[in-house]
Amino acid sequence: MAQSFIGRKRLRKYYGKIREVLDMPNLIEVQKSSYDLFLNSGDQDAPLDGEGIQGVFQSVFPIKDFNETSIMEFVGYELEKPKYDVEECQQRDMTYSAPLKVTLRLIVFDIDEDTGAKSVKDIKEQDVFMGDMPLMTPNGTFVVNGTERVIVSQMHRSPGVFFDHDKGKTHSSGKLLFACRIIPYRGSWLDVEFDAKDIVYARMTEEENYQYNVTLFSWYGPRGYYECLL
Repeated sequence: MAQSFIGRKRLRKYYGKIREVLDMPNLIEVQKSSYDLFLNSGDQDAPLDGEGIQGVFQSVFPIKDFNETSIMEFVGYELEKPKYDVEECQQRDMTYSAPLKVTLRLIVFDIDEDTGAKSVKDIKEQDVFMGDMPLMTPNGTFVVNGTERVIVSQMHRSPGVFFDHDKGKTHSSGKLLFACRIIPYRGSWLDVEFDAKDIVYARMTEEENYQYNVTLFSWYGPRGYYECLL
């Protein structure tokens, strides 16, 4: 019995030849445009408050001394051209970055001891090298010490104080051991924990425990005077 043409041949499907019904979006455009806005926020005519590098410096400056006899102001910043391109940084095991220079203005005042009036004594303006700012490649990656790396977005807890306990699983008596985590807007997280002997330990995130024997604060409660020793 003669076999049919279909029986002699194996059917193959080529999915690469399927007609595209939707244009593929540029998935890294969000990261590229966001980082470009972060680096070039100072080039805008009216940058938003707290936006980009401009906003970072504006949140710190001006800086005043204790007696307010001098003030340091932020004027602007400039990103210079990188010394090496992406391929050369990979060959030299270097970081693809650009020098960041900031223009600062120092204002020194004279204060009248009798009236307390201020008068400008001296004004100096100077460019200061702040470090190297990593640059993003056209592929949306960074080159760090010659190795190409990417940014992985992740969720982050909101700043505040979070309380918790171990549900009695740590100590054999079933005693609840309470703890709290302080998450600031800036800086490292602080964990405060109680042990089975009601001793308070404070530690920075991923650091060793430290017992502080200094009176941190005190207050008068309904049962008298209390002190908190950390």
